[in-house]
Amino acid sequence: MRSGNLHRRERSISAAMKEIMISNRNNMFQKFEVLKTNRNKRYRYHEFLVEGVRSLNEAVRNGWRIKSFLYDRNRLSDWAKGMLREVPTEENYCLSAELMQALSGKEDTSELMAVIEMREDTPEGVALSPNPFIVLFDRPSNRGNLGTMIRSCDALGVDLLILTGHAVDLYDPDVVVSAMGSFFKMPVIRIADNGTLFSYIDRLKSKYPGFVTVGTTAHDKTPVSSVDLTAPLMLMVGNETKGLCSAFADFCDVLCTIPMAKGSGASSFNVSCAASIFMYEITRQRGI
Repeated sequence: MRSGNLHRRERSISAAMKEIMISNRNNMFQKFEVLKTNRNKRYRYHEFLVEGVRSLNEAVRNGWRIKSFLYDRNRLSDWAKGMLREVPTEENYCLSAELMQALSGKEDTSELMAVIEMREDTPEGVALSPNPFIVLFDRPSNRGNLGTMIRSCDALGVDLLILTGHAVDLYDPDVVVSAMGSFFKMPVIRIADNGTLFSYIDRLKSKYPGFVTVGTTAHDKTPVSSVDLTAPLMLMVGNETKGLCSAFADFCDVLCTIPMAKGSGASSFNVSCAASIFMYEITRQRGI
């Protein structure tokens, strides 16, 4: 990196942190831009950019690794100063007001943003309850739907959300925003390979007697209210337009549906709405 592009000033805010001044659109600023806009670059760096008080509070509260904070030193509240003082980072970046505005996705520019390290996609690393409740979302294609799904899973006591196939990016800023603080509380992993997924389910069935896989469908199948959902289970929810793929549907122990009013003009529910109804029925039956 050329010295003319990056002006550095170190400040001993904490023993392990240095402050770097950025006053123009240099290489480091361009990295922040691609963390926000470029999926491939996010995964290359294994980092993503986050803003918003609730999101940052939940990221810290739930032990995510904050690598850097970004801020305009002339526009820091007591909350932001407390985050800078108390949260350990590798290095922080002080930007001009114009550069902060260029990065922020908010109409009122965020006073604090963070570069956060992604978590590993390892289902074995997620602690499950004694009576596991897992949700699988097959190939989600809408950022808002995925964010809403994460939020509903968190609200309704799901242990783990699994994303499969070619899907929208879990770490897209729109997903993080629509999930609100639940993004950093709800364990979510991606499993692209069906064989890996089926092997994981086989291990769950060996560990938890009576474990079942419950598929969802818009077709006229067993009403969800008539299915026993009190056992350890995985609820499989299909893609917004194509539904659950045939490999998953065939693998399920039971396929169930949400009865709709006769004469309704709607052919199906929005996927996030439907998933929330299924999840509520599971928690209702379990008395949670």
